[in-house]
Amino acid sequence: MAKQLNLSIDRSSPVPLYHQVVQGIESAIHSGLLAPGSRLENEIDLAAQLNLSRPTMRKAMDELVRSGLLVRKRGVGTQVVSSQVRRPLELSSLYDDLKNNGSKPTTDVLMFAHDEADAPTREALHLPAGAKVYHFTRLRKVGGKPLALMENWVRDDITTISEDLLKEQGLYAILRNAGVNFRLATQRIGALVANDYQAPLLETQVGSALVSMERTAVDDTGRNVETGHHVYRADSYSFEMTLVQR
Repeated sequence: MAKQLNLSIDRSSPVPLYHQVVQGIESAIHSGLLAPGSRLENEIDLAAQLNLSRPTMRKAMDELVRSGLLVRKRGVGTQVVSSQVRRPLELSSLYDDLKNNGSKPTTDVLMFAHDEADAPTREALHLPAGAKVYHFTRLRKVGGKPLALMENWVRDDITTISEDLLKEQGLYAILRNAGVNFRLATQRIGALVANDYQAPLLETQVGSALVSMERTAVDDTGRNVETGHHVYRADSYSFEMTLVQR
């Protein structure tokens, strides 16, 4: 396998031997040479092929496991994990981000209602008593695999939203087409474990790790346009951000 992956060790390099292995396997994964789900040979065989000690090879594999590129499974061995959707931390929609990355997302609308807003929703969207909102839950998939379970509340004085429209387009595209210019959002990202409702929909196990996100978006007129609670499979999804020192 070392030859197949074009893994070579330069003993004259200042780069530690284990890190050269890490770089080589990372490159093979990112280039697609090692596809998600691929099995690697055991550490003893790989070490022998590269003329490395077993502790050196184990250190390399441990680092790749910690970085989330490999996973060890009892009875299976070491595998490349499924590729994650990495989403930039900016005011955009998941649907648009996936399409811009070349994916073909699909949406199942699990629940859709046009009802009077409850107190927490009125507070989040700054609505008066008696105001109505669109309330819906969607399951977003990529390649037929569930990625995100999304619940949203949208004020109804902007445009008409239907279940069919939500199946065809992302929420932010619908609102932008209606003239909304998003300006900012308050957002909270966290983690939780899948419950009895979320796990079967996301095709994961109860207790599996999920990424959570709560967001309320504001347009350029100062209106709180929509608010939502989303959960994502942690093995398939992550946020990316750039930190700047002030």
